[in-house]
Parts: sequence; C-alpha cells; structure tokens
Amino acid sequence: MKVRQWSRDLGLGMRFAWSGGREGWVRMLLTAVGVGLGVALLLLTTALPNALSVRHQRDEARLDYTYGPSRPKAANTLVISDVDTSYRGKDVRGRLVEPEGPRAPLAPGLDRYPAPGDMVVSPALKELLDSADGRLLRERLPYRVVGTIGEEGLIGSRELAYYAGVKDLAPRINGWQTARIAEFGRPQPAQSDTADPVLILLVLIVFVVLLMPVAVFIAAAVRFGGERRDRRLAALRLVGSDSRMTRRIAAGEAFAGSLLGLAFGTVFFLIGRQVAGSLEILGISVFPSYLDPTPALAALVAVAVPAAAVLVTLFALRGVVIEPLGVVRTARPARRRLWWRLLLPLGGLALLSPMLGQGRSNGSFNEYLVIGGVLLLLVGVTALLPWAVEAAVARLGAGSVSWQLAIRRLQLSSGSAARMVNGIAVAVAGAIALQMVFAGVESDYTKATGDDVTRAQMQVQLPRGLALRPAAEKFAETEGVRKAVALGSASLGDRSWKEDQSTSTTTSVTVGDCASLREVARLASCRDGDVFVARGGDFDEDAAKLAEPGRTLYLDTTYGVDQGPEVTWTVPKGLQRARAITSPNGSRTSGFLMTPSAVPPKVAKVLSGTVFVSVRASVPDVHEYVRNTTAKVSPLADAQVWSATESSKKFTSIRTGLFVGAVCVLALIGASLLVSQLEQLRERRKLLSSLVAFGTRRRTLGLSVLWQTAVPIALGLLLALAVGLTLGAVLLKMTATAVSVDWASVLALTGAGAAVVVAVTLLSLPPLARLMRADGLRTE
Repeated sequence: MKVRQWSRDLGLGMRFAWSGGREGWVRMLLTAVGVGLGVALLLLTTALPNALSVRHQRDEARLDYTYGPSRPKAANTLVISDVDTSYRGKDVRGRLVEPEGPRAPLAPGLDRYPAPGDMVVSPALKELLDSADGRLLRERLPYRVVGTIGEEGLIGSRELAYYAGVKDLAPRINGWQTARIAEFGRPQPAQSDTADPVLILLVLIVFVVLLMPVAVFIAAAVRFGGERRDRRLAALRLVGSDSRMTRRIAAGEAFAGSLLGLAFGTVFFLIGRQVAGSLEILGISVFPSYLDPTPALAALVAVAVPAAAVLVTLFALRGVVIEPLGVVRTARPARRRLWWRLLLPLGGLALLSPMLGQGRSNGSFNEYLVIGGVLLLLVGVTALLPWAVEAAVARLGAGSVSWQLAIRRLQLSSGSAARMVNGIAVAVAGAIALQMVFAGVESDYTKATGDDVTRAQMQVQLPRGLALRPAAEKFAETEGVRKAVALGSASLGDRSWKEDQSTSTTTSVTVGDCASLREVARLASCRDGDVFVARGGDFDEDAAKLAEPGRTLYLDTTYGVDQGPEVTWTVPKGLQRARAITSPNGSRTSGFLMTPSAVPPKVAKVLSGTVFVSVRASVPDVHEYVRNTTAKVSPLADAQVWSATESSKKFTSIRTGLFVGAVCVLALIGASLLVSQLEQLRERRKLLSSLVAFGTRRRTLGLSVLWQTAVPIALGLLLALAVGLTLGAVLLKMTATAVSVDWASVLALTGAGAAVVVAVTLLSLPPLARLMRADGLRTE
C-alpha cells in the first residue's frame, strides 16, 4: 500500500511539474540545467578510469624498446631510434625508422612507413608546423610531411608526435636509443611498483574533494523555486491533501526535474566530450572516444541523482509546516541548532584519528575511513554554513539602504543564500587541505639533480664518434648561447675488466681542449697534446692503479648489448698530475684527461660527447635555438634543459590531475552559481519591480544584490579556511609530516573562490536590470 501511495504521489508531483505553465517550465528548465551540469561532470569523472586505461594501453602498444641480445637483420625487423624533443614546454615524441624487410612491424596508427626524407605526423603537430608559431620547430624537422598518424597510435588528441624515414640507421644501434625490433609493445607484463600509501591517500582525497562540490550543487539545484513551490503545496492542502502526501508530491516535482537534468547532463556530457578532444589542460589531452563512462558508475549516477533529489526535498521540508492557508516559513523561523551540526566534523576527525602518525612505513591507510572522514568534514561545511549565516545576519542591520535591504533579505531567507555558496565553500576547504598536503610531502618526492645551473643551463648528449670541436663551435655560434664546453668520454680498464666488467678495475677518460678540461679538473699548465691523470674524485684508487706508463688499457666498445671492435690505448710516459673538481653536472671523477692531439683516431671513434651550454635567459626561445643546432649537429643528439631539482613522475601526475579536475570543478561552480543567482532573481521579479516603481534607485538594488552575495561568501570562505586548515593539518599528521601552512597559497585559493562568486554576481547584473522594469508587475 505504501509503495502504491508513493508511486501515485510522486507521479502526481511529476504531472504538476510538467503542466505548471510558463512558470513551471522555467523552474523545470533551471533545475534541469543545474542538475545537468553536475551530472555532466559526474559522467566525465566516471569516464576518467577508462580514459586513463586507454591512454596506458595505447602507450604500451607502441613501445619500441628492447633489452636483451641484439637480434640480427631479417625480413621482419625494423631499426628505430628515439629522438624525442621539446618545443616551448611541450613534449614532442619523435622516432626515426628504417624498415629492413617487407614484414617489418608497423607502428600503431600507420598504414606504411615514410620513405627516407619524409615523415608522418600527428594532427596536432601538423597544425603546429603549418602555423607561424611552429617556425622554429619546422627548422628542426627537415622532413616532408606525407601523412598523419591515426588515433590508435596516439595517447591524446593534442599529442605532438612524428615518424621520420631515414637511411643507414643500423650502424647506430646501441640498445637504448636505437634498437632493432621485430614487434611493438611490451613483450612481458610490466612489474608493478610497490604502492606508496601517501600517494594512494592523495588520490583518494583528490577524488573526494573534486566530487563533493558537485554533489552539493546538485542538491541545491533540485531546490530551485522553493518559495513558489511552497505556495503551490499550500493550495494542495486546501483541496484536501495531507502533509505527508504534500511532501511526496513536492518530491515528485524534484524527481521530474532530476530526470530532465539527467537528460540535460547526458547532452552536456556529449558536448563536453567532443570539446575535450580539442583541449589540452596542463599537457594532458584525450580523444573523445576515450571518455566512455564505466557502465556500472554511469548506472550509479543515473540512480543516485533522482534518489538524492527525492531525499533532499523531503529533508528540506522536514521543518516546514504547510497549511491550507499558507506556509509557516513566512513567519519568523526557528533558530537553527548548532549541536548536531558540530557532530559531523567531529565524526570525521574521529574516523581519521586512528591513522595519525602512520606515514608510509606502517602499512596502507584504511580507504573507507579516509573517504568517510573527509566526507564528514566537508559535509560539515554545508551543515555549519547556514547556521553561521543566520547567526551573523541576525546581529547586522544598521547601514545604507542597500545594506539594509540585503541584510533583511538574508534574515528572512538565509538558507537560500547559504545554499548558493555552499559548493564554493566546500571546494575551497578541500583545495586548502590538499594544498597543505602537497606542499608538506613535496620534499619527499623532489630531489636535487646535482646539476650546477650557474655554470650551464643545458646539456647536449652527442652520439659516439662525433667530432667535438666542430660541434662546440656550432653551439657557440648559436643565438643566445654564452658559452659551450664540449667533452668526450669513455670507460676503460685492463684485460681482466674487458672479460668481466663487474669485478675488475676501471676508470674513465675525458677528452677536450684545455679550457674544457678545466671545467672538470684543476690544471697547473696545459697545452694541446698533454695527457693528465686526475686524482681526488670518485674511483680514485682505480685511476691510480691504471696510471702506469706503458700499460695497455681497453676501452668500452659495447653498443648497448653488443661488443664492438677491440680498441686499446697505451698509457704514455710523462703523465701530468691534475686535481679533479666538480663538473657542471655535479660529478667529480678521477681518471685520465686528454687533449685532442693526444687522442688516437681509433679512440676518438668510441668517445661519447657531452656539450655543456650556457645560455642567456633574456633571449626569447633560446632553448629552441639550441635544440635546432642539436638537430643540425646530429639527428640522434639529445638536448636537455637543466633544473636544480626534479619531482617524482607519479607525484607530479597526481598533482596535474588535481589541477585539471579543479579547472573543471571551478567551471561547474561558476555555471551553477550563475543559474542559481538567476533563479533567485526571477523569483523576486515582482518585488524588484515594485521597489523601482516606488522610487528605489536601481543602483541601490544592484548594490543590495552584491551585499547579499558578499556576506554569505565571506562567512563561507572563513568557514572553509578553518575546516581546510584543520583537515590539512590532520592529513599531514597522518602522513607523519610536520604541519606547516603556505599562507600565500591558502590566501590565493580563498581569493580564487571569492573571484568566481564576484564574477558570477557581475554577470547577473544585466538580467537584474531587465527584471527591474515596470512590466515585471504584470500578473496573468
């Protein structure tokens, strides 16, 4: 019987929602748009696991590295070389290819390999090369574009990638940059790394913080038109409906709006999925086909949103007495109670407290306690904010006319104002907590590179056998380069080291002119033809043992995994002494130092070159000029920009994911706030028109709208600041990290939340001006 009553009353409410005339349709439309925006973001979120999985699968399918014995040339082999580069902060994936037979494995996304001198590129790279912004990159890639890479060969729609055909690549096989392969993909499953509890904790918190504001906005959207709805419900009581039936009918109206919101959300999601294919946020892009929601999660959204609409409506009406002659809400409302609202954040702290001090060394965090505790703390913001707004505005009143109009409106209906800013308060609280955690644990995932960025800002790795002096001259002549130091190096040892490199004595040989050698050692005097033995660095004892005049040493000629031709060098007489110093890349190594004239030709052929480049940072695109010179020196040369520190890729990926999600949530916040603001102004159209008709200045009404937004958002941000700092401190204690607050970042996040609300309020002023016209007094 109860099920039948519920279905009948819900159905009646849905009929009222669909047949409510123009006002009803406008209300339904606003509710559907508000709910739809939230549903779209939820669907995008449910699609993230699939998008990440597809990106990973595509990346695995095109892997082209092999580790092991080099395979012989055959009809099914391909020689491929990694020539990745960067352009103005964006990674460019590059491969040089030389098929060795008709059955050479075809890379994903290609229907054939380009001929020597040609290349196939990703659509985004083709677009860049055809534009004026790609001029410098076009100089670096001297190949003719003959096609594009298909979607299955790319991990994102905006990825920059190319395959270029070349000749005579086989002699360059070294097992790490250039290899001969017979298939693409990883031949064996990758071994999973041990899960880091702190990183898992960060992932959980990121998802909770990003999704919580969405749920708050959906809950607020289903309550659009609350005052008009209550008057309609009073009319239902007048014709014989009891209070329970009336609430079920109201829930039916919200249910109808949520169903329409699901439809709108699906449309918004499909539009957003297509738009996502043309966007790149913080270096991350996807194809629309990647964003397919997981069926189970999508079904959960489809069920949870209408159910939440019904429950929220029933909860909202719990304290409203709807009588045949009106709604008791129009009288002075009862004061909100504080005690039960405090139970939510206290319960959250209680759930998180058992994991305080656990860190990463005492096992994984309990994911259910983490999610539950963070949810209760953030829900506590939504519960405390209405009480805080009511308590604050009850003590306000004196001031200008616009101020008094705003405060009186808040005193009569503080709940609507609090609901409007609840989402932004939750988002700011979560963002502050996450910022504290990221800042606190960042040092654990960041390490010093050892590179001395005061002596050089870039390093270029040259392939074996390349002449050093001409290369150094080309770099020195490059625009924006202050200095270029070229050094060649190789490892060498005695005969026993040649037979077993893991147990024997070994040292290094470094080749360069006198000025270059002074970058790695202190030399008393130097001229071309001199040979030194440097002491005072790493492997000092090995260098001393091998520095015996007349001793034959063997140079390392292994090219990756294959042994090259035997190359020997006899230690000459008259070795000069030198003192090893720290090189620009942070190493200090003992060994032999040789000037160019002292290097036998056969030794020069096995030397790997390194060029340390010092640049003028004031020259625009100086790094691109150096990379272009690198490509001219050798297509296989690799240029890298130095930095003093480097971060863990996993940590950086999680932080990037947070920023991408935060952008989406902020967009939702702005759109939903605007819809909510327009809905509130629409309900007050007659009141605004009446005030203007009685002589109230439009400027006064506009300022009153600003005050009505400013007061709740100020209280909401103060509450978000308190909850966010508390949550951040607890999370830092959980990770066994000292609690510290980066006040600049905290205030920046708080200001960003305030800026969104201010922008939405300014956008609502033009509609406000139209609503204050005299025709707003018309009644049908």
